[in-house]
Amino acid sequence: MRIPQFIGVSYHKFQIYGIIWMLLGLCIGPCDSYSIHRWRIDSHNDQALAKIAFDRVTYKEDSSISIDVSPTLLGTQGGNVDWVTVQYKRPSGATNLDWVGVFSPAIFNASLCTEDTVGVNRDYAPFLCTAPIKYQFANFTSSNYAQHGEGSLNFRLINQRADFSFAFFTGGLDEPVLLAVSNSLAKFVNPKAPSYPRLALTSHINEVSVTWTSGYSQMDATPLVIWGHLTSGVENIAIAQTLRFERSDMCGSPARSVGWRDPGYIHTAVLADLWPNNIYFYKVGHKHPNGTYLWDQVQNFTAAPFPGEESMQQIIIFGDMGKGERDLSNEYNNYQPGALNTTDRLIEDLDNIDLIFHIGDICYANGYLSQWDQFTEQVEALASHVPYMIASGNHERDWPGTGSFYLNKDSGGECGVPAQTMFNMPLKNRENFWYSLDYGLFHFCIADSEHDWREGSEQYRFIEGCLASADRLKQPWLIFAAHRVLGYSSDKYYGLEGTFGEPMARESLQKLWQKYKVDLAFFGHVHNYERTCPVYENKCISTERSLYTGVFNATIHLVVGGAGASLSDYSEVQTSWSTFKDLDHGFGKLTAFNRSTLLFEYKRSSNGEVYDSFWIKREYRDVLGCDSMDNCPPFTLAT
Repeated sequence: MRIPQFIGVSYHKFQIYGIIWMLLGLCIGPCDSYSIHRWRIDSHNDQALAKIAFDRVTYKEDSSISIDVSPTLLGTQGGNVDWVTVQYKRPSGATNLDWVGVFSPAIFNASLCTEDTVGVNRDYAPFLCTAPIKYQFANFTSSNYAQHGEGSLNFRLINQRADFSFAFFTGGLDEPVLLAVSNSLAKFVNPKAPSYPRLALTSHINEVSVTWTSGYSQMDATPLVIWGHLTSGVENIAIAQTLRFERSDMCGSPARSVGWRDPGYIHTAVLADLWPNNIYFYKVGHKHPNGTYLWDQVQNFTAAPFPGEESMQQIIIFGDMGKGERDLSNEYNNYQPGALNTTDRLIEDLDNIDLIFHIGDICYANGYLSQWDQFTEQVEALASHVPYMIASGNHERDWPGTGSFYLNKDSGGECGVPAQTMFNMPLKNRENFWYSLDYGLFHFCIADSEHDWREGSEQYRFIEGCLASADRLKQPWLIFAAHRVLGYSSDKYYGLEGTFGEPMARESLQKLWQKYKVDLAFFGHVHNYERTCPVYENKCISTERSLYTGVFNATIHLVVGGAGASLSDYSEVQTSWSTFKDLDHGFGKLTAFNRSTLLFEYKRSSNGEVYDSFWIKREYRDVLGCDSMDNCPPFTLAT
């Protein structure tokens, strides 16, 4: 088949250049041995794209291979999602190690290599300077492929502001050899179209922000939102601000090397002066200089209740969900069942959800930037209708030398930049991913476990201020949440450390939880579910298990990190404070019925059924009351 020319450099010339580079032992640009040889080491193995040995890719043209793609024009029926069928033939030499990678943008040759994708000690040119956005093995849907040398694959593609090409490899993921690239390219009707709106609450109770992604800068078109009250029909216009980040903003590889992909432009508008509990419609779009508009579809949301309002309020909370592929691409990715099941169960129950908290480890992009678009598309049905609040996790933030409290490389070089740009949270400083939030009968304190939380730190002062500011008459349910387990967990890794939680965490924070009578503390990071008794200083303060009544005695800790990532076993040590465990994918749901009645339910993602639950019933006089467990304020006997 014909190999297309990209940026004036043909693959035939690649082959010649590769021989020259091999003989001379030269780099294409400034050499950096660290970035090229550490791609696979630095990239967390939970990311399926990290399984590809980019530093060992070779090129060998096989003109007998044909790759046909249909359709080539996507989104003709509207929307930002479509399917393509890739048909291929390899007349001789077919093996079960053959695979097809989807590349977007379609150009991915060596002319795109930067100093971050070139290293020393290479004896050939790096023909892949960008990762595919997904892949499937040639025998995935054709079990007899190796015998007949032909088959087809179905790929679900989303609008990611660029065209798509399809490359045929052999050698598996460990020793990939590029043999051919499709003649035809696929693209969406309007690749720059506004995509994947996501709502969030702001620091003001009568506002909501809406964020979306497009291919338009503010110089190309004006980003705006048309919105209004659903029944009045009166339309308002909100102009959006635009943010963007570049390859140079990434802190390391693969985020600034093979994992880099243009993130487009991220727009955020604030819809203000909302009436509590009223339903509003909105649509995001862009006004072009010639006066024409391009709109996404109309969505709706319900404004938040007034603080202290005694109405039923239903809140979802989980961590560590990740991104699944509905076309079952990336066979090495073990996120499909859990992540998609959790997403689908929530979509099915969307009428009974008011607010969602995803407390860290959002999509596990781990430096492969294409995955952020794919995740926002995955949760669009949720995030476009109810506020989707996030917390920062190790797979969003951690990278040495960037201010992270932990020195590992779990973010794949992202160092928090995509997360804090793609989602608009009520942060006072984007670098410090902690915030407080009021919603109806709830007061939330969302911590950033990837920054220092020890006593005396800036975040410690925030946490105490947030907890102290709760008006328990108006908002009786006080909730603390963070990604890593700053409280209690029986996970095997914490058990091996002998800490059953992050070292130093309980010692720093438990007196605050106790003093300010935090009802519930939620954590992710470990991929399972666990509930503790009301626990303080490693001891159960109450023997109740399903109904907690009367004066507050201690905080109940809940690990809800099983929303999609591969599950993690428990320690063999049987801890005295552990009340319920479930090693399965699932999520938590809080339902406040009024100021004195709260229900928590843990549901499995496979079927949406409740596997653990408990009630808290507490009057305001009980909130005022105290016991001897460090939650009584000082007093005097003076009269």
